[in-house]
Amino acid sequence: MSRAAEETNRRMLRARDAMDRAYAQPLDVPALARIAHVSEAHFTRTFRATFGETPHRYLQRRRVERAMFLLRETDRSVTDICFEVGFGSPGTFSRTFRDIVGRSPRTYRKEVALATGVPTCFTMAWTRPSA
Repeated sequence: MSRAAEETNRRMLRARDAMDRAYAQPLDVPALARIAHVSEAHFTRTFRATFGETPHRYLQRRRVERAMFLLRETDRSVTDICFEVGFGSPGTFSRTFRDIVGRSPRTYRKEVALATGVPTCFTMAWTRPSA
């Protein structure tokens, strides 16, 4: 791997790490491009080439993964969880959750509750969102 490719990967990892840390904050491409020290267009193209999905989709998936944990482990309302993980509206949250997980947040919570007694590793593998 060339030195330039290593530097590009390092920049993209820096931006992805920022997304992982601050997933609930409003993040946009200009802010992420500044973190990576590249232009917005270059950031979007390179992020997709490096990680196989757009920055926006990565951030959505990260937020949904956190919401899945909260739905499994807490009794908080779906609306509270929606806002805690960074979505702006319950409708957008539900639609995005369904697109990624394949079922609504409420259905997911019910199915996970029915799976009590099943080892956690199986439950997590069964409910893992697809990329």
